[in-house]
Amino acid sequence: MNIVIFGAGGRAGRHLVAEATRRGHTVTAVVRDPSRHRDLPPAARVAAGDVTDETAVERLAAGHEVAISAAVDLSGSPHDFFTTSTRALTEGLRKAGVHRLLVVGLASVLPGPSGTLLMDEPGYPNEYRPFYLAHAAGLALLRTSTTPDLTWTYAAPAGDFDHEGTPVGRYRVAKHGDANDRITYADFAVGLLDEAEGGGRGGGVVSFGGA
Repeated sequence: MNIVIFGAGGRAGRHLVAEATRRGHTVTAVVRDPSRHRDLPPAARVAAGDVTDETAVERLAAGHEVAISAAVDLSGSPHDFFTTSTRALTEGLRKAGVHRLLVVGLASVLPGPSGTLLMDEPGYPNEYRPFYLAHAAGLALLRTSTTPDLTWTYAAPAGDFDHEGTPVGRYRVAKHGDANDRITYADFAVGLLDEAEGGGRGGGVVSFGGA
């Protein structure tokens, strides 16, 4: 497939680029400043772009079958970033004729064991709650999107990313969020690319846990 990955220079994004190119997909890796990301896989085409700019999304996504967003920007308001980027993605992809979108999300906005959102479970760490709520706002916009023919998946780790663990090349689909679960970025990328290749269910949220 032809896949465009926004936020390709981040921790999740660069593993997604690596996994997608390893599988033989044609990848456009979108970053703000290509000169800062010369270590991305040489098989990927690196392009400059802003995921909050609808026109840029349309231009960069044209000719691709799948778009993935792993973009994060903490330089300003997280709420503004995730809502603006969601609108830009849905509208830009519509204009580009791209019908498949996958977004890297957070476990915090997933239901926990009780059915309550994980971030609202007793004892859940909430020092980054504004960031959680910003992700939730972006997900809410996806859920209410009226963009025709857009199949989207919001994919999150079941708990958090394991920054130092050893990838095992597999994952499990979690039934609910679990604050204690950990998955490496590389194994998460395996799950997300499997989801992209499988077509997804549309309008769905999926959670990948460590195997």
